Amino acid sequence: MMQFGIFSVGDVTTDPTNGRTPTEHERIKAMVAIALKAEEVGLDVFATGEHHNPPFVPSSPTTLLGYIAARTERIILSTATTLITTNDPVKIAEDYAMLQHLADGRVDLMLGRGNTAPVYPWFGQDIRMGIPLAIENYALLHRLWREDVVDWQGRFRTPLSGFTSTPRPLDGVPPFVWHGSIRSPEIAEQAAYYGDGFFANNIFWPKEHFQRLIGLYRERFAHYGHGAPEEAIVGLGGQVFMRPNSQDAVREFRPYFDNAPVYGHGPSLEEFMEQTPLTVGSPQQVIDRTLAFREYFGDYQRQLFLMDHAGLPLEVVLEQIEILGTEVVPVLRKEFAIGRPANVPDAPTHASLVARRAAEREEKSAPASS
Repeated sequence: MMQFGIFSVGDVTTDPTNGRTPTEHERIKAMVAIALKAEEVGLDVFATGEHHNPPFVPSSPTTLLGYIAARTERIILSTATTLITTNDPVKIAEDYAMLQHLADGRVDLMLGRGNTAPVYPWFGQDIRMGIPLAIENYALLHRLWREDVVDWQGRFRTPLSGFTSTPRPLDGVPPFVWHGSIRSPEIAEQAAYYGDGFFANNIFWPKEHFQRLIGLYRERFAHYGHGAPEEAIVGLGGQVFMRPNSQDAVREFRPYFDNAPVYGHGPSLEEFMEQTPLTVGSPQQVIDRTLAFREYFGDYQRQLFLMDHAGLPLEVVLEQIEILGTEVVPVLRKEFAIGRPANVPDAPTHASLVARRAAEREEKSAPASS
């Protein structure tokens, strides 16, 4: 029904407890180990960010995911951000269709604008055009995957005349697309317009902010005729750190929180946990906190957790994934299934998208009833 998994931003951060900084090579290999562990413990998704600046390493998501695809059998490989603003949509169409073939369909992607302002000029774009770029580039990507021959003219790149993107999507079905947003109603609107998924990475802001964004997406999803609001496809982020005893979890995680590049040297760990979904405590506390997401946002399809950040050593991250996969997710699967309305769709997979397309074709070709 629901998908549970891990997402990584691929940061290279000094461990504040011993002053050691992993090399880029170690961090890249660690991301692979994390993906393999996620599959081993029965998680559904591994997702990587895309960054083009230090201290991050995942500048080439399809290379990383292609390598992981060859070493896994079941887990869905996704991005936590594919930069729709600064990547050429033609190259995105080609790269992810290729990855889709290599992974036998175990691929989807999450489009976003990223969180690094200088990335725009690095790739020849203007940050002030962020939203228009996201809208135009995806309009082209959407067509490239669905039309064998494309004629196109837009504002931000050279025109296309009789262009065919290769390879064509596996089984004629493009990878499922999530539109990721932390703050932009325009992106929620875009996801709704196409009937795509909306991923609210609710790790930094209070739930009320994301309730508004997800509510807008659900309302506009219905407006565009894709189904009832509760049939919209929603994903959520989360951050957790667990030990059997909650005081031990807080004690162990505090130095990592206090020195983390993103939120260190700001609010206290306790304040941040109160204001955001960050949960540092026992497995049961993580279960209870995550189950509450349904009360705030409605039934949803994908829950991803950030675990390998702030300088946490790889062995600790792998322990965390073990706890998540063996103690937390089995309970979440069971509890989220209770009372889930029949019209709430399952999380999309390649197989389900192929089946849906076949059903739609059959429906179109069926003779009208007299």
